[in-house]
Amino acid sequence: MNRRFALFPLSALIIAAGCGAFSEAMGAHVDVAARAGSQELSVDRLASLLAHAKAPLQKELAHQLTDLWVDYQLMAEAAARGDSLNTTKDQDEALWAVIGSARARKWLEIVAKNWGGNDTAAYASKYASGDVLSARHILIMAPRGDTSKAAKDSVRRKAEALRAKVTKANFAQMATDNSQDPGSAKNGGDLKVFQKGQMVPEFEKAILSTTPGQVSPGIVKTQFGYHIIYRPTFDEVKGEVAQAAGGRQRQVAESTYLAQLDSNGHIKVGPNAVATVKSVASDIEAHKTDKTVVATSVAGDFTSSDLSHWLSLFPAAQRSRLTTDVPDSQIPMIVKGFIRNELVMRQADSAKVTLDSAQQAEIHKGYEGLITSSWTSLGVDPKQLADSAKAVPARERIAAAHIDSYLDKLLSQQPGVRFVDIPTPLETVLRTRYEFKLNEAGIDRALARATAERHTSDSAKSASEPQSAVPLPGMTPATPSAPKPNTPQSTPPKH
Repeated sequence: MNRRFALFPLSALIIAAGCGAFSEAMGAHVDVAARAGSQELSVDRLASLLAHAKAPLQKELAHQLTDLWVDYQLMAEAAARGDSLNTTKDQDEALWAVIGSARARKWLEIVAKNWGGNDTAAYASKYASGDVLSARHILIMAPRGDTSKAAKDSVRRKAEALRAKVTKANFAQMATDNSQDPGSAKNGGDLKVFQKGQMVPEFEKAILSTTPGQVSPGIVKTQFGYHIIYRPTFDEVKGEVAQAAGGRQRQVAESTYLAQLDSNGHIKVGPNAVATVKSVASDIEAHKTDKTVVATSVAGDFTSSDLSHWLSLFPAAQRSRLTTDVPDSQIPMIVKGFIRNELVMRQADSAKVTLDSAQQAEIHKGYEGLITSSWTSLGVDPKQLADSAKAVPARERIAAAHIDSYLDKLLSQQPGVRFVDIPTPLETVLRTRYEFKLNEAGIDRALARATAERHTSDSAKSASEPQSAVPLPGMTPATPSAPKPNTPQSTPPKH
C-alpha cells in the first residue's frame, strides 16, 4: 500500500453533527479558531503558525493549517485514550471506497477475459500487411550546425561504407557501436513495435519495402540523417506485437464496455448539476443529508448527499478547484464518472464478487499501518504516552504538547521533520468519533493578525537593508543623498 493508502489523499472538513452544547461553547470563545477534543486552537496561536509558514498568506492556507491541527490533535487524543481506531465499524466507515474499488477492479478483470487479446493469427496478418510495424535502425547524423554539401556527402559516404558491413547477424552490435540515436542504440537499434503512420514517411516507406528478416538494400535518408534499417520477422517480435495489438484491442473493448454502461445505465445529469456540484464542493458537511437530485440512472437518484460522499475522498484544494478552475462543461462528466463507479460496483454486487482473505488482509493491514505510522511520526505513540502518565487528561496534555512542537518544527522546515498526511479513511474515523469545531470568524481574525505580523516583520527587514543607488529586487528605490563636498559620486554598476 502506498503512502496515501491506495487512492486516497488528505480530505477536508467533516464536522460532527448533533453537538449543540459543543457549538454553544465554541460561540462563547470568540478568540478560539478551532477545537479538537479537549484542545483549543487560539486565534493568537493560529496567527503565529500562519505568520511563520513559508507560504503566501491566503484563506485557503489558513483553512488547510487549521484542518491539519484538528486532525493531528484528534490523532493525539485517540492515542492518549488508547483508542485503536480499528473496530469493525471503523473499518467499514473508513474503507468503503477502497473495498468497493477493489471489488470493482476484480469484476472488470472477469469481464475483460472476454475482450480477446490472444488472436495470434490476426496479429500475424496485421504485421504482414504493415498495419503494425517493427524495426531496428542505425542512424548516422551530420555534425551539428554544419549543413554544407561537403558535410552531407561525408555523412552519406560513412553510412554507405557502414551498410556494406552490416548483416542480419551483426545488426544489433553494429547499431550499439555506431548508431547516433541515443534512445535505441543501447538496445541494438530496436524501435520496438509501432503503428503505421507513427514514423516519418521516408522511414516507413523503407520499412514496408524491406522483406521481414532482411536489412534495407541501401541507406535511407530522412530529416534526421541516414538510416540503415532491419525489419524483424513476425516470429522475432510476435510477443511485442501481441502486447501492442492486444492492448489496443482491450482499450477499444473497455471503451465500448463503458459506453454501454453509460447507455444501459440511462445516466441523465440534471440541468442544475453545475450549480449543485459547486455548492456541495464548497461545503460538504452542509450537504451530508441533502437529497437534492443531481443526476439519475438505473441505480436510482444520485443526490447531493451521494456527491458529498464521493467528494470527501479528495483533498480540499481539489474540491476548491471545482468551484473556480474546472470549466462548467466538464462538471457533468465528473458526475457521470462517479455514477459509473457506482454502476460497476452494482454489477460486482450482482455477480456476488467478493475479495479473498488475502486481499482483505492486505487492505486492513494498510489501514492499520496508517494509524501506527501516523502516531509514530507525530510523536504520540500510545505506548510511550501510557508510560508517561496514568491518567487520561495528563496523557492528553502531553500528546497535545507533542503536536504543538511537531507543527512548529514542520512550519520552520526543521531538517528531518516530514509532513504527516492523515488520509481520508483515517480522517473519516477521527472526525466521526471525536468532537471538533472550526470557528470561521476566529480563522479570519488569525489570518488578519498573521498578515499584519508578517507585514511588520517584512518592513523591519527592509528597513535594516543598506540603501543603494541601484534597488535590490522587490525593494523601493531609495532616494540617494547629496554627495559630500569634494567627494565624487559613485557610478551605479551596470547590468
